[in-house]
Amino acid sequence: MNWRTVLGAVLLVAAVVSGWSAWKQRQVTEFQAPAVERSDYLMRDFEVVALDDQGKESLTLRAPEMQRNPVDQTFTIATPVFLLPDSDGRHWQMRSRDGWVSAKGDELRLTGDVTGNSPPGAMPTTFTTQRLNVFPRRNLAATDQAVTITRPGSIISGVGFETNTKTKQYTFKSQVKTRYEPNSA
Repeated sequence: MNWRTVLGAVLLVAAVVSGWSAWKQRQVTEFQAPAVERSDYLMRDFEVVALDDQGKESLTLRAPEMQRNPVDQTFTIATPVFLLPDSDGRHWQMRSRDGWVSAKGDELRLTGDVTGNSPPGAMPTTFTTQRLNVFPRRNLAATDQAVTITRPGSIISGVGFETNTKTKQYTFKSQVKTRYEPNSA
C-alpha cells in the first residue's frame, strides 16, 4: 500500500471524527413557546363594591368575566356594568362592550358602545359614546369621542365631553349641536 493512501485514509477518518465531535458538541437551542400573558386570576358572574378612602361606595361593578394581568396588575372586563353613585346616593348605570380598570382602581376605561343611564327617580337621561374614561375618586368622566345626550325634550351632541358625577355638571369640548323635541301631548 502506498503511504499516500494510508495518509489519505487517516486524514479522512480524522475529518469524520472531528466533524462528528463538532456535531455532538454544538449548542442546541430548545424550542421555547412564545410567552403568553396569562391572568393570575379570573372572576366570573360577580359583583364588586369598591369603597373610597372614607369608606363610602365609590362604584359597584357587575360583569360576566374579569381577568387580572399579573405584570401590571390591571383588570380587563367583558361587558361591564358600573354603578356610580351620585351625591344623593342614587346610581348612574354605565355599560360597555369592554372595560379596563387600573391597578389602584382610580381609572376605568369603557370601550365599545358605551351607554350611561341616569338613576331611577332622576330626570331620564341617556348618553352614548364609543369610549369613556371614568375617575371615580375625582368624580370625573371624560372622552375625546362623539357623545350624544338624550333627555326629555332635547338631544345634545358634540365631540369631547367631561362631567362631574357628583355635581351633575358637564361640558362639551367642540362641535356641539342641540335639537329641541317638544314632548308630545
